[in-house]
Amino acid sequence: MNKGGRANLQNYRPVIRKGIGDRPIRFKCSLQNTILDVLRSKNWVEVKEDEFDFDFFWADRVWMREYFDTCYMEDHVRINHFRNHYELTRKNLMVKNLKRYRKQLEREVSKVEASRCDFFPMTFELPSEYHMFVDEFKRNPGSIWIMKPVAKSQGKGIFLFKKLKDIMEWKKSDSYRPRDSKDEEKEQPETYIVSRYIERPYLIGGRKFDLRVYVLVNSYIPLKAWLYRSGFARFSNSRFSLESIDDTFVHLTNVAVQKTAPDYDPEKGCKWSMQQFRQYLTARHDIQDVEEMYRKMNDIFIKSLQSVQKIMINDKHCFELYGYDILIGHDLKPWLIEVNASPSLTASSQDDYNLKVGLLEDMLHIIDMENKLTGKEKRVGGFDLMWDDGPVMAEEGGVDCISPPSYSTNTFLGCHVDRKAQLRQLFKHLAANKKT
Repeated sequence: MNKGGRANLQNYRPVIRKGIGDRPIRFKCSLQNTILDVLRSKNWVEVKEDEFDFDFFWADRVWMREYFDTCYMEDHVRINHFRNHYELTRKNLMVKNLKRYRKQLEREVSKVEASRCDFFPMTFELPSEYHMFVDEFKRNPGSIWIMKPVAKSQGKGIFLFKKLKDIMEWKKSDSYRPRDSKDEEKEQPETYIVSRYIERPYLIGGRKFDLRVYVLVNSYIPLKAWLYRSGFARFSNSRFSLESIDDTFVHLTNVAVQKTAPDYDPEKGCKWSMQQFRQYLTARHDIQDVEEMYRKMNDIFIKSLQSVQKIMINDKHCFELYGYDILIGHDLKPWLIEVNASPSLTASSQDDYNLKVGLLEDMLHIIDMENKLTGKEKRVGGFDLMWDDGPVMAEEGGVDCISPPSYSTNTFLGCHVDRKAQLRQLFKHLAANKKT
């Protein structure tokens, strides 16, 4: 947002309107990528940056932080972030809330239930937990650890190490150096997390990868969450080896990192569809083992959302499209790496563009600015309702999947999705019911 836009926002006095009525929906968008293409393809009216009479706003996180609390909004207005989304999407807060939730489950439910929250690596926040980290480091000599700045993305500032002297050198850097009490204007040291590195990831073709999975939440109280069937696996450009822990092309799967590799092929890319990935696993592993992996992934999505459910500010105007990053271990155990509040919507290929267009179109159908849905739908396009104040059970039949899940939850990650045919059938059914 430019300076002029911010000045106008500061002088803005909200105008109270009487809902949408028969007029076109007004939208505003802070990004210049796929989401803007999708919004412009609808019969909606685009609102300029310095205008504020909108019904739907795809806002950036800066706007949420600086202006959301000062704006009056009609009941029908929708914005794409919850006020304190960072409780789940900031790396250190995600781990803090998951640890707290795990202790809560052990105290209030059982140790068995708490053990189902073992899907994130041992992690410490630096500098605040530095001494705790050193104690753990010394208990596990020879282990590899990974450092990440909590507020950066696209692989920036990440490095691996297995000697304490490596982190001692980092401690001397300006980013870590504690604030001088005599210099009040000096910024606080940048916060990092340090985690045990997953040294035995599942490899395909000798290369490491992670999964990008999309989860849509349109309410936290009660919790209502949707899982998108499509997504992708992101591969590293180089064969995996622990002998070269300084090589980011080996250990980081971020597209922003991999596309800078000398031998990166932009036409070929480093992605598989989620359907390709599921087919690959099904062809090489026992079906029960594959199903158990996907069941554990469902646990990750639901328990991570439940870990912040009571502290998330549940505003009826807000929804969130999360991008989950999942790493698969050599034993098919899924690990939660991070959750993104602003998953990249910039396409790296035509297939990637088609995926993201479909994702965003289906998301808008669920947000339902036109009030076409009944609110009882269990599937909309490529989205399946997986939690509605409790687990959603799947209906028998109707799933076209290489390895259709035998468990009963309404989740079909990596299964076939003919989203356009499903939408046609859905809206035809809704129109027929409306007539009767």
